[in-house]
Amino acid sequence: MTSYDLVVRGKRIMTTAGEQPREIGVAGGRIVAIEPLGNGLDGARVIDLADDEVLLPGLVDTHVHVNEPGRTEWEGFASATRAAAAGGVTTIVDMPLNSIPPTVDVAALEVKRKVAEHQAFVDVGFWGGAVPGNLGDLRGLHDEGVFGFKCFLLHSGVDEFPPLDADEMERDMAELATFDAVMIVHAEDSRAIEKAPTPHGARYDTFLRSRPRGAENLAIAEVIERARWTGARAHVLHVSSSDALPMIATARRDGVRITAETCPHYLTLFAEEIPDGATTHKCCPPIREASNRELLWEGLLDGTIDCIVSDHSPSTVELKLLESGDFGQAWGGVSSLQLGLSLVWSEARRRGIGLAQVVQWMASKPADLVGLRSKGRIALGYDADLAVFAPDAAYVVDPDRLHHKNKVSAYAGRSLSGVVRRTVLGGRDVDVSGEPHGCLLRRGSVERVTGAPGAPDAADVPPAPPEQG
Repeated sequence: MTSYDLVVRGKRIMTTAGEQPREIGVAGGRIVAIEPLGNGLDGARVIDLADDEVLLPGLVDTHVHVNEPGRTEWEGFASATRAAAAGGVTTIVDMPLNSIPPTVDVAALEVKRKVAEHQAFVDVGFWGGAVPGNLGDLRGLHDEGVFGFKCFLLHSGVDEFPPLDADEMERDMAELATFDAVMIVHAEDSRAIEKAPTPHGARYDTFLRSRPRGAENLAIAEVIERARWTGARAHVLHVSSSDALPMIATARRDGVRITAETCPHYLTLFAEEIPDGATTHKCCPPIREASNRELLWEGLLDGTIDCIVSDHSPSTVELKLLESGDFGQAWGGVSSLQLGLSLVWSEARRRGIGLAQVVQWMASKPADLVGLRSKGRIALGYDADLAVFAPDAAYVVDPDRLHHKNKVSAYAGRSLSGVVRRTVLGGRDVDVSGEPHGCLLRRGSVERVTGAPGAPDAADVPPAPPEQG
């Protein structure tokens, strides 16, 4: 009889065909056997699921701001990947900005990899950045394994990552189309934002008016048309305006290669309930009205929105200006890397949406977006990245118990359904108090990581003026 490194047995294994009673055999970090429960697979280690537990594929979060090096006081690879593992996320893809240097050339990518390599408790990949003047660096970054390129169409909030205008974005898209890389876009129109009311003070409705839906809609329209003209792949980040969904759906029917994501805060929170001064809830684009939230859920269900990712965008507590509650000056970003699965599941189950659908939005679809063909599913040949999840268990969010470096949460005191009880990466349990064994991911391959945590910070740089999430 074959003996495996790990066997997981349970009545509720989330296979590609839904929940099934199965036994999973793992060898060499991969799933190599899936058999009916009771077949008696033998392993060096065995996990028997409790009756209230479901085995899920590890989630894939393709929108995480780790901020290291340079702004490690905001977050860092050790704290971010611990938080990810605690939330059942086994792969993250790090955004190219808020770290210093930003990931806009190969040298900066290498700096980031060196800092990350001994601190990763989960697998980590990297986006490249598209900024004015780095057109000639895009192919080199692609060849070095970044998963695509991020640009902004308005000020990013940090001066070292300037925005592109629509024509510059089109030129970069045309370049990316030559090697089939994807452009991911923070889509808000700078002109519309400039003409909107200036955000100031503690009233949330004033801040909301400063980031109107029209600004998002105009920018998404630009992304669609430039993708149409160049034939490039484009992805719209953190969609918050439901008005844009018909445009995206129509573009797809026309053959434009465009995808879209949204985030837990847009699906679980709404403007009418945000208290004045609650800068924990500030993000860009903003959390909009309850009616808008309902249409985002419809966009997920009809497939217009492809996936749900965190846009984990932390800062120091001081930059959130919790005492003054000034939405105009506070840093914009919601930290939810550890909470995403519980947040989305709590809202989905209330709507009668099954766990299998949530897993598709948060594991398989993000993996497909970045071409991670061995992630996001419990299937033969896939990485043994797994989460033991108790969907009926409940807890109340206590920011002090989060692994995020700064204990600030828009969800403090919120009661959530679903507890991650165990996370497995490549067939090995993740112990967030022990040694990290994550891998650095390149597009199309994996770079194995060995060593101990504690790589030094590359810089101690003062924070930039607050603006974007």
